[in-house]
Amino acid sequence: MQRVHARYPFLEAARETVATRAVDLATVVEQDREVVDRALERVVAAVDEGETGEARRDVRVELLSYPVARVLVSLVGERVLIRRYARAEAAAAAERFRADLEDTTELKSVESSGLELADLLREFDLEGAVREVDSVEGDGEGGGAVGVAVATSYRVDVGTYLPLSADLWGDEWRLVNRALADGTVPVDEGELLTLLREAVRERIEEGLPFDVPEPIAAALEEEAEEVRAVLSELDLTREIDTVVPDLFPPCMKALLDQIQKGEHLPHHSRFAITAFLTSIGMNTDEIVDLYRVNSSFGEEMTRYQTDHIRGDTSPTEYSPPSCATMQSYGDCVNKDDLCERIPHPMAYYEERLDDADDDDLEDWRETVGDGGDGAESGPA
Repeated sequence: MQRVHARYPFLEAARETVATRAVDLATVVEQDREVVDRALERVVAAVDEGETGEARRDVRVELLSYPVARVLVSLVGERVLIRRYARAEAAAAAERFRADLEDTTELKSVESSGLELADLLREFDLEGAVREVDSVEGDGEGGGAVGVAVATSYRVDVGTYLPLSADLWGDEWRLVNRALADGTVPVDEGELLTLLREAVRERIEEGLPFDVPEPIAAALEEEAEEVRAVLSELDLTREIDTVVPDLFPPCMKALLDQIQKGEHLPHHSRFAITAFLTSIGMNTDEIVDLYRVNSSFGEEMTRYQTDHIRGDTSPTEYSPPSCATMQSYGDCVNKDDLCERIPHPMAYYEERLDDADDDDLEDWRETVGDGGDGAESGPA
């Protein structure tokens, strides 16, 4: 087993190495505690920190922990876990190949554990879709020839650029903001590596989740349960800033409906819906306006409670309760098929957002405005 395969376990060559050595994963998960521990670390770190944890020096442990981690992700089977795991593995790979491409001494070495750009392009069948071009940059002093540097840039076929940039945030990735010419899109080296990171992410997501043989599933049930526990307490809120009530989990739809009817909510229910609304991007004014229809509405107290939950007047920024907590308080109602396999209301909402057509995602705030105007009706 080569170190390069441990550093980049998504490579076809790495997969072939595991396959040709006839590695029996059932035996590995039953007998090799170090591999299982590293696999669990990869998944938990992906959920908690968006990373894959510290790589092991033992090439075998590091390489085999990757397929075992994929087994764990498949056993849990949550969309949000798959996405976070793939992003974390891709981010780790991108950090490594950025370092490898900067270290020309290592790349020239026969013992190199890194990759060259040509290797990456070939790995994803992109050799013909990416062409290197040279652009000249001046030193900023009068435009003379002194200090002129040559910066490497690239042109990527638009048919390749569009799918790889589809999940990237920022106006700079929109095709309308690129100088499209002859069916190609200009990118600099850093941007090309970002596109390659997305290619890695897509490959890692491929085939997840998959059916896990019963002996392997049984051997890893304790670790899978640990991942479920971490996922159930996960604060999934910082990546969402979209309010589409039609996509809310049933429990939050029911609580929101009670608010809009002016009904009184017990403290735990009020906390749950308020934490959920702050978590998906609603500000204090918007949330306070929702409660105005209640006959016992008190603006000062409602504002104080909302600011406290969102962490403005407290040391803690509160997350919505998990599904287990919602159930224990009697707030888990109208369960649907997705609820049966989702551990947290935010995981439900994130998956519904992921599955929705972007053209159909109309944030209610864009319709009624921020606060005040039209806010009486709130999200409907």
